[in-house]
Amino acid sequence: MECSWKTVLLLVCASLGVQYTAIRTLRDSLSAPCPGTYSCQGRRHRGKLSGPSYMWKLLCDDSWSSGELPRRHILLFATTRSGSSFTGQLLNQHPEVFYVFEPLYHVQQAFTNSSSRLRRTLDRRALLGAYRDLLLNLYTCDLHFMENYIHPEPQDHMTSSLFRRSSSHALCSPPVCQENLDGVSESPDESWCPKKCGALNFSLASMSCLSKGHVAIKTVRVPEVGDLRTLTEDPRLDLRIIHLVRDPRAILASRIMAFSDQFRAWKIWNATGRQPRYVDITQITSTCKDMTDSLTTALQKPAWLRGRYLLMRYEDLALNPKDKTEEMFRFVGLDMDERVLTWISRNTNRNTGSPSHWNYKYSTSRDSRATAESWRLRLSFDIVRTIQNLCNDTLSHLGYRPVHSAAQLRNLSQSLVEPRTFQPAL
Repeated sequence: MECSWKTVLLLVCASLGVQYTAIRTLRDSLSAPCPGTYSCQGRRHRGKLSGPSYMWKLLCDDSWSSGELPRRHILLFATTRSGSSFTGQLLNQHPEVFYVFEPLYHVQQAFTNSSSRLRRTLDRRALLGAYRDLLLNLYTCDLHFMENYIHPEPQDHMTSSLFRRSSSHALCSPPVCQENLDGVSESPDESWCPKKCGALNFSLASMSCLSKGHVAIKTVRVPEVGDLRTLTEDPRLDLRIIHLVRDPRAILASRIMAFSDQFRAWKIWNATGRQPRYVDITQITSTCKDMTDSLTTALQKPAWLRGRYLLMRYEDLALNPKDKTEEMFRFVGLDMDERVLTWISRNTNRNTGSPSHWNYKYSTSRDSRATAESWRLRLSFDIVRTIQNLCNDTLSHLGYRPVHSAAQLRNLSQSLVEPRTFQPAL
């Protein structure tokens, strides 16, 4: 008998030693003294917190009401090395946003770490189903659901293993973090948040989520926008998809730098000018196909995507960060906040950023104007020509000009980004 993806998912969880039936124990117990009061809308919680007693006070406060969910759910939908970490931080700076960085990483790891027999059983549909299931639970602020996928298994709904927790203000500030964080740097330091805040409490994180007006999640693990249809049609959500794209030539240049071991053959090719026989082109061709397929779907304006999709080129955002951020915020229903403007000023100018973080793989500090097309100085013309042949349709659809000589490639006075206006599906 053919297993459903849910059955397979439970098998994967079992192989990791995670007990599916235990993940809601705390939530059920919390609902007992004040039934139906597990959600909160738009509250601010400040001051010194006192752990469990503070949790009970919040849950039983009159301002908490059942059935209310955050007003808008945002998905930053991108591919690896497309500028998504930078773009996600623009959402993360807004005080009304609960931001989660790459939660689907844990799902991918759980599937990858399962036994080889189970891996053969799992297909693309099963993995995407698990992705969507986790996204739905996170958007409805049930962060306990993540315990299915985290290794080692969380104890008492607490973990020190959440991927890139430091990338979220909400997960590193009260009520989730109960320490005094005055003077802590905003730079992408992966160590200060766990050191200052200790293990992550999923119950407090869920409360923080419920107190915000918007939930934003960034992922590079969903291949195509069509894979999100189930979520856009779910009546419990008001989903807005920001589809971030970037010139595939720039994506490859960034991947070669950031993941040198995985892209060793490309690195040799770039340095020597000779193409090794073992160069794997499937990653970049898949990236181009996924971007093109997603754009094609959006241009068809299906009913399930109308008003829910915004295409954003990273190059446009890098060149005009304030204007493009305002456009993005209007789309998702956010007002521009002073904290966002301050972050833009500090993190899009090399002179005001922190020099120690410029070479950090996930750095979000950059001279955005200078870096938008800096890949042209790092890639050989031979590699660029190859990518142009492989991704011709993608470049054309998204408004990226091809080059026909090494001299044209290096001439940064002539932009390869055509002026384009992209509208959301209406």
